[in-house]
Amino acid sequence: MSADKTRVLVVDDSALMRKLIPQILERDSSIEVIGTAMDGSFGLKKIEELRPDVVTLDLDMPRMDGMETLRQITRNHRLPVIIVSAHSTQGASATFKALSLGAFDFVPKPRDAAQAHMEEIAQQLVEKIKLAAQTGVPTQNATLPDDFVVRKPLHRTKEAPSKIVGIGISTGGPNALQFMLSQLPGDFGGAIVVVQHMPEGFTEMFARRLDQCCAIDVKEARSGDMLIAGRALICPGNRHMRVRKMPLGEMVVLSDDDKVNGHRPSVDVLFRSVAGEFGPKSIGVLMTGMGEDGAEGLGQIKSCGGLTIAQDEESCVVFGMPKTAIERGYAMRTVPLQALANLLLRQCARPMQRDSEVQVAIES
Repeated sequence: MSADKTRVLVVDDSALMRKLIPQILERDSSIEVIGTAMDGSFGLKKIEELRPDVVTLDLDMPRMDGMETLRQITRNHRLPVIIVSAHSTQGASATFKALSLGAFDFVPKPRDAAQAHMEEIAQQLVEKIKLAAQTGVPTQNATLPDDFVVRKPLHRTKEAPSKIVGIGISTGGPNALQFMLSQLPGDFGGAIVVVQHMPEGFTEMFARRLDQCCAIDVKEARSGDMLIAGRALICPGNRHMRVRKMPLGEMVVLSDDDKVNGHRPSVDVLFRSVAGEFGPKSIGVLMTGMGEDGAEGLGQIKSCGGLTIAQDEESCVVFGMPKTAIERGYAMRTVPLQALANLLLRQCARPMQRDSEVQVAIES
């Protein structure tokens, strides 16, 4: 075997998955599956013995479960871990907890794990393993403190937003979005629309998780949801999301159009609609993620007089999407994750908010 192959250990309590995952991975000549383990205890022993580059990990296992295994891998071995996650509400919740503990990324197990259905995740799994091997363990650039308290407004008026903020994000997104959105106050003046590359069935739980730790409201988008100040709408997995000015107000519209850039949802689809409908009132933000989705759409927002922002390399888990936009000259500002919320707060402040900030500054 070539020394430059990516060495993978597969940890899963299902004998079928321990057979199918290696079959899928070894079709790629740059990947070598060096072993399998039926639970976390065996998995940790195999890590010591075999020294893999990447681990794929099931979370629901007997004896030592995936969560405890992940804690030990990230603490003691510093290896990137791809979660192979159950496609259920409970599975989604566990997956987001695993990402917060340092897992690199995840792929959903097909509801029917027969060979034909495993093909649905084959390409994703191969791509994510290669990326994990190149990138290593994600740096926890910004995490919420244990004593973090959410203060949602008691009454939220459905005000028209000062700006429309489109956000595109992929690998590393759940933790980055959680941190950034949690820094925004409940009276944030903008409306936020988010495309996070994520499978169908996971975005509702993701939106709920964000809502629990944010002063703004966060929900999974439905067609007809209004764009209102202080709310973020997360595009559902496997749908495209656009914004529209309608007689009843500004809203989002979902569709099942073909994939764009290999993605549905696609950031470019969202950004183009934000640029076309809102022009100078639009803000585009490209955050951590692999690939090029969103770069051209960000260029359209810039052309229409909107503000375009890219997350900087140091704070990204993967610098693919922002890097492409920067290289093409579409990003007007390059900003670390820790500074994004403050920048959006300033840009989306209403005139009254700006006046009060100036008054406070004068008085102090």
